[in-house]
Amino acid sequence: MTLIILLAIASGMALSAQAAINGQLGAKVGVIESSLLTFSMGTVITGLLIFFFEPSYDATLLSVPKWQLAGALFGIFYMIVMVAAVPKVGVAIATVATILGQMIMSLIIDTQGWLGNTPIELNYWRIAAMVCIACALACIYIANRQIQTESEAPLAKDNITTQLTKETLHVS
Repeated sequence: MTLIILLAIASGMALSAQAAINGQLGAKVGVIESSLLTFSMGTVITGLLIFFFEPSYDATLLSVPKWQLAGALFGIFYMIVMVAAVPKVGVAIATVATILGQMIMSLIIDTQGWLGNTPIELNYWRIAAMVCIACALACIYIANRQIQTESEAPLAKDNITTQLTKETLHVS
């Protein structure tokens, strides 16, 4: 159990690195092109993993209930939104906002037992976890706004000084 949690943390770290890289690429070549590269590489690598390592299963992608294939569409939505969001709001806000969205939906799915999952009771600990993530998002957002305001302050001061100097010279 501990190993799978550590692997999940590592995959989350990889997603943040991917978001940063794809955000930069998307700003240069376009959001859709960047997403296409990611999905193309993912298709090739996943195909190789299936060919060499995947065990045989009774069901195939053609025989499972069709609603189960819809998960692939969510990956496209996630990728495009992240590639577009990261250059505008930064990796931390985009990632924590994504995690908050995941928490909200996962608690609904768990509580309701949707999509074939066994229901898990909503309790104070689970709500507290979601509140903590919402607070983390708020803190990062406020910190980014503060840094942005501080970096704009010297520019505003320089503009005021320049304006006052021009007015002083004009009046004389």
